[in-house]
Amino acid sequence: MNADVVVIGAGIIGAACARALARAGLSVIVVDRGAPASATSARGEGNLLVSDKAPGPELDLALLASEHWPRLAAALADELGGPARHSAAGDRASRTRGASGGGVQVPEGFACGHAGARGGTASFGDLVSGAFPDIEYDRKGGIVVATTEEGAEPLRAFARGQAAAGVEVEHLTAAEALALEPHLNPAVTAAVHYPQDAQLQPVVATEALLASARRAGVQVLANHEVVGVERRGGRITAVHTTSATIGTAAVVVAAGPWSGAVAGVVGADLPVRPRRGMVLVTARMTQRVFHKVYDGDYFGATQSSDADLQTSSVVESTPGGTVLIGSSRQQIGFDDRLRVEVLAQIAQRALRLFPFLEGTPVIRAYGGFRPYVPDHLPVIGEDHRHPGLWYATGHEGAGIGLAGVTGDLLCAQLTGTEPPLDPTPFLPSRPSLATHLARSTALPAQARQGSEPSARPPGTGRPASRPEPEPPSEARTGGTA
Repeated sequence: MNADVVVIGAGIIGAACARALARAGLSVIVVDRGAPASATSARGEGNLLVSDKAPGPELDLALLASEHWPRLAAALADELGGPARHSAAGDRASRTRGASGGGVQVPEGFACGHAGARGGTASFGDLVSGAFPDIEYDRKGGIVVATTEEGAEPLRAFARGQAAAGVEVEHLTAAEALALEPHLNPAVTAAVHYPQDAQLQPVVATEALLASARRAGVQVLANHEVVGVERRGGRITAVHTTSATIGTAAVVVAAGPWSGAVAGVVGADLPVRPRRGMVLVTARMTQRVFHKVYDGDYFGATQSSDADLQTSSVVESTPGGTVLIGSSRQQIGFDDRLRVEVLAQIAQRALRLFPFLEGTPVIRAYGGFRPYVPDHLPVIGEDHRHPGLWYATGHEGAGIGLAGVTGDLLCAQLTGTEPPLDPTPFLPSRPSLATHLARSTALPAQARQGSEPSARPPGTGRPASRPEPEPPSEARTGGTA
């Protein structure tokens, strides 16, 4: 089989890239060693945040994403026949109505176990009618708080810098913060409201993007692990998986935390490492947290390069009535054990923000791996050392929110069209990555060299032409969407 582009990774980033490329007229095959949306995309909280990003390239990308997601959510709903339900920012009265009502009595203790992220809310009627589940896009807004005098001014200063960069920022008094979040700890010394922060259901969003991509002709091959590539004249000409060989002139590595390992398999080096995180999920409750609420330490944790454990408090409700509580960051390789001591720290910090959570049962906990890059910027673009090898990875905890614009940015570069913003800060060749890129002196055995060169037609930005496509492989799958 053949394709203009092979995308490695069927998470939300790979899905967004595949959809954008197919809608631009390219033939695309997505391969994944597992099932679609079964790894990092299934372990996140569905964050679409501008509030945690300092002025700079990532914030620029996030602001673009904030404008992009409402249109994308509506387009997916129209295309797939699903509900277009989503809520906009600003309806504060509806968010706080009934919030201070009495809570249910719950037993002491908790039970933790492995589970995915937020549950979807498709109804039986939706399923019977064949409608696609709602991706639950909700521009709920975020509130960042400080509970100490030492933390108050840094929070305000950070928000002032963001406002100067175009972020919608509202400085709140303690009384105003409590009006928006009645269950918040009253010992608030500073609070900032970010109306642009949003949330969605990441697994359903990934499957929706893949379903849309399939409608545009994309093939999704699950359980196809990439084991090598072929090259001719230094350019990629084929990808080998455990079950197929795919002729192609362009490969996009979108394998999340595994992108560094995948890059090694195809003959490159990329400094993407796993960064472990864990989340607690409470039982359903009548009390609501109406925004994404987190303490001022969260930004420092996201930007830190420290490999040791760091925790900060992030609390938000889901449409199903549960509350998600994070977060932690730790570089421990791919050790996927749930650690009680980490969960305890997360719980303790959450109680500082929302004392009402004490005594609430925790019905499960889960963990996942973020794709960490040392300079804290995603890698989006072609590898300057390996023609035909492209990356869309390294978003760490921001991949859900940045997926759509990442797909558009990658597609524009690959097809030679006008990008939605300057891609230079995200390229693998950027100076901040130079010290982390040890130039490969030899390709692995799997990256076999051919004898004939393969070039991209000048001026088109498109991959080189290939032989006529072969009949579909028996391994082709329609996926689960």
